[in-house]
Amino acid sequence: MRNLPTLDVLRAFFHDIRGNVALVAALAMPVVLGGVGAAIDYGMASDQRQLMQSSLDAGVLAAVRETTDASRRSIIEKYMSANFLGATLAPDGKPRQLETIDYTTQLSLKTNSDNSLTATFTRSYNTSFMGLFGFKTLTLRVKSTAAMSQSGPCITVLGSSGQDVLINSGANVTSSDCKMHVRSTANPAFIMNSGSTINLAEFCVKGVNYIKNGGTLANLKTGCAAQTDPYASAFTEPTVPSTCTTSGYFNSNTVTMEPGVHCDTGFNGSPTITFKPGLHIIKGRMIINSGATVNATGVTFYFPDVSSEIRANGGLTFTASAPTSGTYKGVLMFEKTSNASNNANKTQYIFNGSNGENLEGIIYLPNRNVTYNSTTNVTEKISMVVNQMIINSANWKISAYGGSSGSEGARLTE
Repeated sequence: MRNLPTLDVLRAFFHDIRGNVALVAALAMPVVLGGVGAAIDYGMASDQRQLMQSSLDAGVLAAVRETTDASRRSIIEKYMSANFLGATLAPDGKPRQLETIDYTTQLSLKTNSDNSLTATFTRSYNTSFMGLFGFKTLTLRVKSTAAMSQSGPCITVLGSSGQDVLINSGANVTSSDCKMHVRSTANPAFIMNSGSTINLAEFCVKGVNYIKNGGTLANLKTGCAAQTDPYASAFTEPTVPSTCTTSGYFNSNTVTMEPGVHCDTGFNGSPTITFKPGLHIIKGRMIINSGATVNATGVTFYFPDVSSEIRANGGLTFTASAPTSGTYKGVLMFEKTSNASNNANKTQYIFNGSNGENLEGIIYLPNRNVTYNSTTNVTEKISMVVNQMIINSANWKISAYGGSSGSEGARLTE
């Protein structure tokens, strides 16, 4: 019969086992703690990366609407600084001190051939636990691409009575994203003369007959499905008060115009004219002399009939932008279209900002035959609807306005 181990032997055996387990546990503890620490660091780094991605996405969506590399970079940097810096916590719940972002090395931008914008942002995440094992930082990298999706043209010409677009020598119109749609089916629908350049994303003509005497016309499409009036009945026409807020001529070198009704007004000399934000109803003719400077931020101009206009006599500097909120959000200029007799009487409207013009917003003048003589010092952002258009010697840089439905919007593509 086999001899059983004595109690003392058993005690010694189990004592040895406990000693080995303790030794193994002691040896494994750093590995376990390292794994837990790594999990915490990776979790925090993942949160950082998600915040980086959402901040970069928001910045790129806003920046892609801009037309220069400098302005695009500036907007993305602002979004990253506002949404990312100081927005993280250390594992103990206290704010983590983030190092200053060096945008020159950490943020790279690329404007693609289709004018979409790709941004890449890279930064180092300082670990809290993994540094004990030699891994002091993790490299985080995010990438985002945004493009403009335009649902309609930025210039729509509605007329169809013949020669509805006339492009004269010296006209120079350029845009990477703006489309021009011409509804005319007349013969000819448009005439283009030598010494002119129209370089748009698309020049779509519903008809097929035209006269081209020279010049450069990019992306011409005839027999094209030109868009109908995109803003028909879209805007609330205001009731025009019977009393005038202003009338007659101003003689001061500096004039401030309050919102309201301006009846047959004018400005002597070459003053600086500031239109305060709001609705300005131009009743009759407002005459602005050569050499004047006009500033109108957050403004909507309304013309209650086709006899009403702002008549600029050349040599003008004109800067105007539409409201960003309220009833007339995005609308820079519009006219009365609810009256049939008014609609039947098409009249001329002249843009004469020859010293420099910067317009931003919707310009809805479907009863006007617009003559454009202006020079733009920056890229205008517009969505314009007119009856006919003549473009004379003018340097016109335009981009599709994104402040309203029916023009364009930004979307993420990556």
